[in-house]
Amino acid sequence: MSNFDAIIVGAGQAGPSLAGRLTQAGRKVAMIERKLFGGTCVNTGCIPTKTLVASAYVAHKARTAAEYGVSAGAVSVDMKAVKARKDQVSGKSRTSVEGWLRGMENCSVYTGHASFESAHEIRVGDDLLSAEQIFLNVGGRANIPDIPGVDTVPFLTNVGILELSTLPRHLVVVGGSYIGLEFAQMYRRFGSEVTVVEMGPRLVQHEDEDVSEAIKCFLEKEGIHIRLNSKCIHLEMRGSDAAVGVDCESDASASVGSHVLLAVGRRPNTDDLGLERAGVEVDERGYIKVDDQLRTSVPGIWAMGDCNGKGAFTHTSYNDFEIVAANLLDNDPRRVSDRIPAHCLYTDPPLGRAGTTEREVRKSGKPALMGIRPMTKVGRAVEKGETEGFLKILVDAESKRILGASLLGTGCDEVIHCILDVMYAKAPYTTLQRAMHIHPTVSELIPTVLGDLKPLK
Repeated sequence: MSNFDAIIVGAGQAGPSLAGRLTQAGRKVAMIERKLFGGTCVNTGCIPTKTLVASAYVAHKARTAAEYGVSAGAVSVDMKAVKARKDQVSGKSRTSVEGWLRGMENCSVYTGHASFESAHEIRVGDDLLSAEQIFLNVGGRANIPDIPGVDTVPFLTNVGILELSTLPRHLVVVGGSYIGLEFAQMYRRFGSEVTVVEMGPRLVQHEDEDVSEAIKCFLEKEGIHIRLNSKCIHLEMRGSDAAVGVDCESDASASVGSHVLLAVGRRPNTDDLGLERAGVEVDERGYIKVDDQLRTSVPGIWAMGDCNGKGAFTHTSYNDFEIVAANLLDNDPRRVSDRIPAHCLYTDPPLGRAGTTEREVRKSGKPALMGIRPMTKVGRAVEKGETEGFLKILVDAESKRILGASLLGTGCDEVIHCILDVMYAKAPYTTLQRAMHIHPTVSELIPTVLGDLKPLK
């Protein structure tokens, strides 16, 4: 038995930073990681995928160079080189996280699978560790849907597709949401034929309908086939190809491709932790139940990141660390409910989202104002030749506070933060409306949008 003040399971976004704060406070910490340091973001999520998105963007710009008066000649993509660049960027980040932890004073690093033996004991291989405080940061993985043929057809997830060093002839993406659409556009720009199969009536259904339609339009302009209302999806082999069968009102024929990517959501890595031996409660989907300060049903055990169902993003995981550290070490009662929902979809152009959607505001029945401006009327977008999308901001008509924004357009993954910061400041929208922004930028049109608000009818 090895005794510690704290055990952290999982070296994703929350775990290592918490280890740093705890050790600085004089605590003796055990960090357990069973495979890849850095978690999903570093290894199979944000860093590698956005590195690929950057390569795809360059390929797209090279192909459209003539529109800018530039002759780029024939454009080809070397997938081995693209993958090597991705591996180098991701690997450097992973090595950095592991090196930081292994060099951290008062931190003992264990590699292997962790499993509870009791509420305060965890086994890792032949080692039995104990601590009064245990922090779970075990992340999540791709959900594999129970659809006919899934056991008989080779398929890719967000992990496997990152290991491709050759270009798929035809990539069929099952799932028309954030992960699926990023890979769809990326591989189309690399040169693959791409089809997106979505069961629902529109893409990214958590977004407003105008956002979904705008994304569909610019993806189709790039030659991506999109099949909506695809009920009863099933898989089967047709020679060496994989067929994704659908039941669509408009077209019931199967989409036959060389590769199939399943991008239909995520599930938490909680089913093999022995949580029942610790008495930690989970919900019907396997997410660990936590309170507003991320404490589980067992005193002395916390859950952070994707495994607690409070967010599925790197930024929410890191914010979980900040909440736990603030409560434990700073006497600062921070809570999950204090944060404003925010995320981005990294298609090109990207979608930046903060707060509530137009659909949610309408459903609430509260009097509200809305401003919207197409990117065709944003000078910076016109200059760059990237005019897809629009800026949309919603405001509470009574308090004058910003309720939310959907910014779809070039640079909007950065622009969204000027909205988000004003929301956190709880300032009226007029604070931002009266700000002098720099020209020529996309952000300079935010005050203009706020100066043209109209009642939401």
